[in-house]
Amino acid sequence: MPLGSAHRLVPEATFIDPDPDADRGAAEAVFEALGRSSPSLAGTSDPSAASFGFFEVGIDGLEPLWGAEPRLIERAGAALRGALPGEPSPRAGIAGTRFAASVAALAATPDGPIIVPPGGEAAFLADRPSGLLTTDPDVRARLTRFGLRRIGAVAVLPRSALIARFGEEGARLHARARGEETEPFGARHATERLALALPIEPPVEELEPLRFVLHRLVAALAAQLTGRGLAADRAVLTLELDLAFAPVGTSPRMEVEQRFPEPTADPEAVERLLFARLERQPPPAAVQRIDLELRGTTPAAGQQLPLFVPQAARTARLGWQLARLALTYGEDRIRRVAITDPEAPLAEARWAWRSVGLADDGRDGWPA
Repeated sequence: MPLGSAHRLVPEATFIDPDPDADRGAAEAVFEALGRSSPSLAGTSDPSAASFGFFEVGIDGLEPLWGAEPRLIERAGAALRGALPGEPSPRAGIAGTRFAASVAALAATPDGPIIVPPGGEAAFLADRPSGLLTTDPDVRARLTRFGLRRIGAVAVLPRSALIARFGEEGARLHARARGEETEPFGARHATERLALALPIEPPVEELEPLRFVLHRLVAALAAQLTGRGLAADRAVLTLELDLAFAPVGTSPRMEVEQRFPEPTADPEAVERLLFARLERQPPPAAVQRIDLELRGTTPAAGQQLPLFVPQAARTARLGWQLARLALTYGEDRIRRVAITDPEAPLAEARWAWRSVGLADDGRDGWPA
């Protein structure tokens, strides 16, 4: 809703600007923490997804390793408290089907999980609102009109009658209401994260020696990307500083996160962009260690070359040049034009200024 409407509804609230990158990082931290207990995880790290913040864990066969289900939930809760800031209070539910487990998690409280006994899914769901069976508002409204307000009332109907009224959705309604699995669990494929570090002895203050080390790190990680047919969309460069001769109050670490104009595995392009960032923001003290991590890996765009070697797309080189110009002269001085609504009645509403160097909107644009 508009911010003004939210202020009128809750005038005492504090409104915080969205930070998708921080939200995405928090979700990845949850996946990493839960992955220490189970290799079968499902969910999303996309903050714009409707299911963001909902995580599924496959626990079949884990009892001999971690103990009974309550013990496993305690272990998962302790892992989340170590992975997330503040005092997170996750709600957990365990059942034999994904739908029943989801409803159990929704009905649980931070004080205790809900564990549905094996074979008890239909009985557990019987008194729940029938609107939980589907996300389609039209189907929900029709269930209410037919007097089917509880899941148990849907479960006792013949499957053929529900299919006649709701089509394929009726078959899913019937199966969910009876505690049957409708969507087999599909484990999430974890995002590839490649990292490498090198110590520097003795520590150096000049940028050129740093570039030599940076070149080695980028080349090694880019080779890993190319060998796996992947491309990264951002890099995180961490410098550990030697504070022996540094001013008082200097932080012992300096972290630089740089997004790429496009996913790439080109070591030269990555090195130039990172070094331009260091030229703009030099380290405040001598550097004794460099850590480089490439994140946001995706399958590289293939080109039909000899042996069909997958390579990152090379069609957006202009974006890399604009990103380097923005680092040199300031992002507030370099902009690009993006088409937002070509059908807008007013000409000025058909386009908008966008920042460069960050592929944030996925639209094509032109430099200006």
